[in-house]
Amino acid sequence: MKKESHFTIRQFAESDRPREKMLSQGPQFLTDAELLALIIGSGNPGETAIQLMQRLLATVDHRVTELHQLSVAKLTQWKGIGPAKAVKIKACLELSKRMSLQATQQKTECSSSRSAFELFRPVLSYLPHEEFWGLYLNQRNHVIHRQCLSKGGLINTAIDVRLVLRVALEHRATAIIVAHNHPTGNLLPSRVDELITQKLHKAAQMMDIKLLDHLIIGEKTYFSFADEKRL
Repeated sequence: MKKESHFTIRQFAESDRPREKMLSQGPQFLTDAELLALIIGSGNPGETAIQLMQRLLATVDHRVTELHQLSVAKLTQWKGIGPAKAVKIKACLELSKRMSLQATQQKTECSSSRSAFELFRPVLSYLPHEEFWGLYLNQRNHVIHRQCLSKGGLINTAIDVRLVLRVALEHRATAIIVAHNHPTGNLLPSRVDELITQKLHKAAQMMDIKLLDHLIIGEKTYFSFADEKRL
C-alpha cells in the first residue's frame, strides 16, 4: 500500500517558512494564513498548516473578522482541525478582540455618534447573535462605565429599561448611549427598536438622565437614532 505523503512547512524554502519569516522580517510581513498556521502548528497528510488555513480563510472571503462567528464545533468540521486547534484559533481571535477593546478604552470622551461607534465596535461588530450594551457618561461626556445589558438570538434581544437606568444610577451617570448589533447586516431599525428607544428616552428623562443616542452596529458602519433625528 502506498504511504500517504505528509507535506510539512519544513519542505518550504527556509525564507518562506512563517516562523523563519517572522524572525527575520517581523510579523507584519506574514499573511493571515501564515499567522494562523503558526497558531495551529500543523496541517493534514498532504496539506501544510498554511494550505489548511488558506482553505479556511477562503470560506469567509479571506476576512479574519468573519472567523469570530465560527464556533469551535464549526471549526472542528474541517479535516485537520481538532478541538485543540479550534480552541487555539478562537483564543487568538479573542485576544485580538480584547486588544482592540483596550485600545478604545483609552478614548474617554464620547462627543459624537462616530466616537460612540468606535467604543462599541470591538464588542458588537462581529457577533453571530444580538447583544445590547450601554455606555455611561458624566456631565463632560467622559465615559465612566460600559456594560453588556443583555444577550439574545440572531434577530432580537430582550431589553430591560429598568436595568439600563439602574446601572446609570449606580455609576452616577448623567447621560447614556445605548447600542445593539444586527448580525443580519441590515442596520435599519425595526419597529421594536423604535419603541424601546422611545420608552428608554422617556424613562431616562423622568430621572434627569439624557439618552444621547441609540446605535445599531454593523461591521464597518452604524445607524444613529440621534443623527437621523429619530430620538
